[in-house]
Amino acid sequence: MANQPTKPYINVDFFEDLTGVIPESPKEGVEEVGRRIKTLREEKGLSLDELSNMTGFEVAMLERIEKDEIQPQLGTVIKLSKALDAAFGRIVSGVGDRLYSITRRNERKIVSRSTSHEGRRKAYTYMSLAPEVKGRHMEALFVQLEQDPEEEISVHDGEEFIFVLDGTVKMKIGRDGFDLEPGDSIYYLSTTPHHISAKTGKATILAVLYDG
Repeated sequence: MANQPTKPYINVDFFEDLTGVIPESPKEGVEEVGRRIKTLREEKGLSLDELSNMTGFEVAMLERIEKDEIQPQLGTVIKLSKALDAAFGRIVSGVGDRLYSITRRNERKIVSRSTSHEGRRKAYTYMSLAPEVKGRHMEALFVQLEQDPEEEISVHDGEEFIFVLDGTVKMKIGRDGFDLEPGDSIYYLSTTPHHISAKTGKATILAVLYDG
């Protein structure tokens, strides 16, 4: 019997409509994160000094976040949400008011952020996939990663699931390092020091985060 051609274990073409370059986000989309953090802090009656003492973040950094001069990394957002007694999703994509959410391709909410404290380097762009669900404890994101030569490590509460859609992802988890290709996935506790970026060029992932 003739050998049959080996089929890939996953049909990557299924994800064709998901991959590719995420367009630049509108300015107002980027600004919302900083405004939400400031609003939550003021609602709690906290000063920047008090929030700094609660989180360990420098006052100057918090000021720049609230002014949208830098965009906080996910670990920073989660720590701020804990200190402000707010759901992580409320800061990332706002308060939902529905029991379920269907997000069409052209309805994905785009927010661009930089993981560098100076705010000069964009590390990734993401789209929120279910911002309308109220009381949610998970956040589903469609993320386009950039290269990160600085390899800034992140540690925060929660859990993360990553599924690679396009490109090669460079992953560090604890002392281990991996290259993840399309179709690969990883699940890990966010309390483990970790770093994720594109190995070369750009990579696209589906990320599901649970803030605990």
